Amino acid sequence: MVLQSPSNADSDKRRLTCMEIMGGNKAYNGAVSVPGIDAWIYSQPYGDDETGGDIHYLSVCGGNKITRLAVADVSGHGGTVGVLSGQLRNFMRRFINRADQTRIVRKLNRSFLKQADGSHFATAIVATFFAPSEDLIICNAGHPPPLLYRAATKTWHELSPNEPETSESAANLPLGIVQETEFYQFAVKLEVDDLVLFYTDGLPEAADPGGKLLGQAGLKSMVEAIDVDASPQVLDELRSRLTEYRGGKKDGDDVTAILIRHNTARAPRPTVGETIRVIGKLLHLVKV
Repeated sequence: MVLQSPSNADSDKRRLTCMEIMGGNKAYNGAVSVPGIDAWIYSQPYGDDETGGDIHYLSVCGGNKITRLAVADVSGHGGTVGVLSGQLRNFMRRFINRADQTRIVRKLNRSFLKQADGSHFATAIVATFFAPSEDLIICNAGHPPPLLYRAATKTWHELSPNEPETSESAANLPLGIVQETEFYQFAVKLEVDDLVLFYTDGLPEAADPGGKLLGQAGLKSMVEAIDVDASPQVLDELRSRLTEYRGGKKDGDDVTAILIRHNTARAPRPTVGETIRVIGKLLHLVKV
């Protein structure tokens, strides 16, 4: 399987280094490389606005072993989105070297409740790829479930959380609903060339000229129809099919899609310069 960056040039693929974070709620279209993972990111605010209600981030820990991805979709636009975007970046920075991501989601939920004052909510998904074990660990707060492509069987599957049956409290709700929400995570092992598609509801809520929504099942069927071996730009192909489904009309909402692929790359040993930068970031001497 050979997936390429939007410009079909590996030289254009951005490589994240130790303790680096990228993302936000502005438009982005590009390819990123981290140890063990290639990622293709497309995010476009509604109406070609400069910023939107979708938020995405990607980070790498100090030892190149923990890659973290976060996608959030805030109801409405305005200053609340910017606040949540900043909070998410701060929490990802604070816990960048910790594999457990549920603390990020819990703190984000409490912080968002204070800022939004019940007038907004947000769905979010935080995923961590732990390179040593090749596990993808997912915590989903009411967000559309990602889709997993198994290269060995050439099949797509929906990834949904398995909540404990004994739980009597509200779990994995969107952010800003209930303060004491419990958040659980689950893990799936990725094999080389497996793909995972993360997205916001702008994709399943795409409407055809008659107003019929694509839906989760329709999105899965659309993705299954794409030959990932023959299509070097899977996200571009998906966007083209969505445009066709909408009858050529523009997106009716913010749209964010992130496709990751597990590659064979191993985490490189940090250089002396990178080690110094990591220490500086840990001591808050260098801005992340």
